[in-house]
Amino acid sequence: MRDTWITDWPTSTRFPHYTRANAGEVLADPVSPLGWSFGWDGGIVAGYKNGLIRIGAYEEADFDPQHPESVACFGGYFYINLSAIRMQGVRNPAATVEALDQAFFGDHPDVPPYVAHPDDTKPHLTERIDAHTAWVMSGDAWPELDHDKADAAALRASRGDIGSYSDEQLVARARLVQSKLPHLFAQHVVSGSSAAVAPGLLAVVAAAIDEPNLPMTLLSSIGDVDSADANYALWTLSRLVRADASLMAAFDSDPDHVLDRASASFLAAWNEFIVEFGSRGPDEWDLRSPTWETHPRLLLAALDRVRLQSDDESPHARHAQKAARRDELIDTARRALANNADVAPLLDLGLTAGKMMAHRERTKTTIVRVLHEARVAFRELGRRHGHDELIFQLLDDELDAYVADPASFDQKLGERHDEWRQLFDLDPPFIIANATVAPLTKWARKSDKVAAIATKGDVLTGVAGSPGVARGIARVVLDPAEPGDLGPGDILVAPCTDPSWTPLFMTSAAVVVNVGGQISHAVIVSRELGVPCVVSVTDATERIPNGALIEVDGDTGSVTIVH
Repeated sequence: MRDTWITDWPTSTRFPHYTRANAGEVLADPVSPLGWSFGWDGGIVAGYKNGLIRIGAYEEADFDPQHPESVACFGGYFYINLSAIRMQGVRNPAATVEALDQAFFGDHPDVPPYVAHPDDTKPHLTERIDAHTAWVMSGDAWPELDHDKADAAALRASRGDIGSYSDEQLVARARLVQSKLPHLFAQHVVSGSSAAVAPGLLAVVAAAIDEPNLPMTLLSSIGDVDSADANYALWTLSRLVRADASLMAAFDSDPDHVLDRASASFLAAWNEFIVEFGSRGPDEWDLRSPTWETHPRLLLAALDRVRLQSDDESPHARHAQKAARRDELIDTARRALANNADVAPLLDLGLTAGKMMAHRERTKTTIVRVLHEARVAFRELGRRHGHDELIFQLLDDELDAYVADPASFDQKLGERHDEWRQLFDLDPPFIIANATVAPLTKWARKSDKVAAIATKGDVLTGVAGSPGVARGIARVVLDPAEPGDLGPGDILVAPCTDPSWTPLFMTSAAVVVNVGGQISHAVIVSRELGVPCVVSVTDATERIPNGALIEVDGDTGSVTIVH
């Protein structure tokens, strides 16, 4: 193994600390060379920088022109620049570094202390920061997101028969996608950064009326969450299966070949679903990752679990129940604040700012749909030259040479793929401090890691993600394509909170995941679906025995091994 990987960035001395916190749920695995060089370095990173400037806390002079200090890649793993993100705590009068660190890390012992730099404080940015915060709390419409969503749908509709494209046309279509990434990701950064405003405001309200779980409940079932739409559509698809005895039998006997035995009406519904939601999949920010369109087995596996639910377990009903509870709590909070003129306005401001969570899911869904069009183009390019998965071992600046002579890359792509697969056994450091990255040969190995198995009475602590308490059988699932015996009433224990897992939430009484934060995508979706969820339970998939009876408390963030 090399001491560095081909996509690794140099570290920054200006902003020297990096973290996998929140990064692990964006890209859990090592990014493919094409995924990073074409998708991230080729477009998304520029959007990240532009989005940070738009929220007011940064300016162009803060960033290195070649490697803007927002994110980075080390050992093939995605990192967020902690030092740069901390500027939102330093420069925003309404925030602190301590509060930002607490939201990111809790009490994690490895977090380096904040040390001020002469260029950290920039009072001239305060007016822009305040203006942005006021906009977040204003409730003003954001019609540009609707236009972006429509453009993404139009791009998908324009694809036509991808097999009829020449090699040059395939690369040109991918380049079209690449040109859209800076704008779309800037939108996502603005919405994502702004999504933290509502929990902060509602936390003040919660403290004033002694309702600690108020923010979670009030930010549940907010409606119009695009990333939940796929789950509602999947539910509708599952009802078609449940109503068709032959399809139910096909799932029972040979679920991988259900489509071969499906009726024309079901296939029409299936194809409509794929057009609308086929871009979703695990690790979907990487071009090489499988999606529901490129690997239908992923969708069939989810559908196989959801079809087992009875009609009265509808996610629509769950949503309605949570929404009713939310409305009741809003009324209760208003009465409790009737004589508190200082805090009362924060309730409505927090509820209004909560719309940013829906905006965040819209921006993410839109950019994933657009990025998928490049994925489809590259998969076709690789397929026709016998390089199926190997195509993603290319670097962006090798594409033209590849089109000119694909066969000349046979050996290089194979060797690079073998080296890249070795990165999967690396256990990336949670914190990279002081601009110092150890050689990859010195990194810990996942295969050497042994986690203590939890036993009866043990309580595992994480972060409360979605309110509610549930007790059920733990089903440890490491791959959404292999959900095993997960059935209605069971508790899903998963390694990540990627939205592609959320269809399995619908069949679960509760969800426990290894990583994630209070405003991660799947937490937002679990709140929308009314499923209790606890995130950031370290090594949950290794510590919780498959088949154990556990209790998940989404209000306190605890998971108890009952038996």
